[in-house]
Amino acid sequence: MNAMYTAEALAQGAGRNGSVATKDGSLQFDLAVPKEMGGSGDGANPEQLFAAGYAACFHSALQMVARQQKVSLGDSAVGARVQIGDNGAGGFTLAVQLEVIIPELEHDAAQELADAAHQVCPYSNATRGNIEVTVTVVED
Repeated sequence: MNAMYTAEALAQGAGRNGSVATKDGSLQFDLAVPKEMGGSGDGANPEQLFAAGYAACFHSALQMVARQQKVSLGDSAVGARVQIGDNGAGGFTLAVQLEVIIPELEHDAAQELADAAHQVCPYSNATRGNIEVTVTVVED
């Protein structure tokens, strides 16, 4: 791969109950295990960070595909839900649901754009075949 950009982050402390920061200092979070997993929930968690990154990256991929097809997205948005659960073999796995909102397009046209974005988004390409990812167009 010919890297265009490299992000660096360092996790310290007790893993999910520690902290994480980017090398350039633009992001810094205290981490906490979610209440649903027996923790305090008094901080961010890796699943929230992954959901935020995936939603932003997918929205950029959607905008790129729309530009290429000369389609206006209007006031579009992308939401991401990242779930963590037992993989049945003593470990954990993730699942992602992406919800795409494109109010100015008919559902089928919007779904076609979302499906095209799913083919070019780096997060989608990284997760494809590894975890379940669903992409659904929803009403605003």
